[in-house]
Amino acid sequence: MHPPNGIQATSLVRTFGQVRAVGGISLEIPLGTVTGILGPNGSGKSTTLRMLCGLVRPDSGTANIAGVRLSGDGTAVRKVSTFAPGEIALYGEMRGGEHLAWLLRGRPPGALAKSRAITQKLGLPPDKKVHAYSHGMKRQLLFAAAMGPDVPVRILDEPTEGLDPAKRQEVLDLIASDADEGRLILLSSHHLSEVQAVCGRLIFFHAGKIIADESPADLATRARRTVRIGYETPAEAKLACAAMEREFGTDERLILSLAVNALEVSTTLAIDDPRTFLAAFGALEAPRPRMLAIGSLSLTDLYRTVYGVSGL
Repeated sequence: MHPPNGIQATSLVRTFGQVRAVGGISLEIPLGTVTGILGPNGSGKSTTLRMLCGLVRPDSGTANIAGVRLSGDGTAVRKVSTFAPGEIALYGEMRGGEHLAWLLRGRPPGALAKSRAITQKLGLPPDKKVHAYSHGMKRQLLFAAAMGPDVPVRILDEPTEGLDPAKRQEVLDLIASDADEGRLILLSSHHLSEVQAVCGRLIFFHAGKIIADESPADLATRARRTVRIGYETPAEAKLACAAMEREFGTDERLILSLAVNALEVSTTLAIDDPRTFLAAFGALEAPRPRMLAIGSLSLTDLYRTVYGVSGL
């Protein structure tokens, strides 16, 4: 059982009109960890995060954040947590430093000092008006504000969206350091590769539900066992898939799954070393591939070939 001062949520449900955005999510996450929520648009990530910080009321279900029960307008949980929203809505006529102070109004003075240090590290100009900030700079301003207060839980919705690779890494490094101080960081992302290194746990959402809960080590094993084979035309891909089904379809010692999608055939091997499969594949009478990739998994690959649902 995880300690009560992390996040505990049970059967959270939220509908908007006829659409069930979240359909019974349950989570237990301890302090001192970075947990990533991944999934395509419309999978329920952002609605879940907003419920956990009290900005959206669940239709049913319960949650405790850092030992504080989610109730009413959520003010109590926001005293023990911070939230960086995925949507950017800032006052353009404010200067960056002024806006940071406004975002942190009501927090202890040390919060503003820490957030200012983060904006300086990220290279944000405090005297520049926010309307002149780029999309990525606005994102970093919200991130800096969420990282300043000394609270046990931080909830970050797409904190690296719109950032260049160097800034993404800086943000991820700051997140990892913050968790090392004993805090719980819950973040959402579309990008598997960005969060795989910093998160100790990855939770995959689809259609308002959790479809997988895995560690980076689990995914590394999946990647080692995934072979993607590309062809010039869909017809060639289908012919190659049919040839592999005839040859390997009944041998679960070698292949666990086989699927064709447009120009690619994806296979999940039953073994870590792909050389046995590659030797057998090379002997097949099948169209010559234009591409063969081993050991790489995108978020779309995971959804399509591992979880059996669309990741789009």
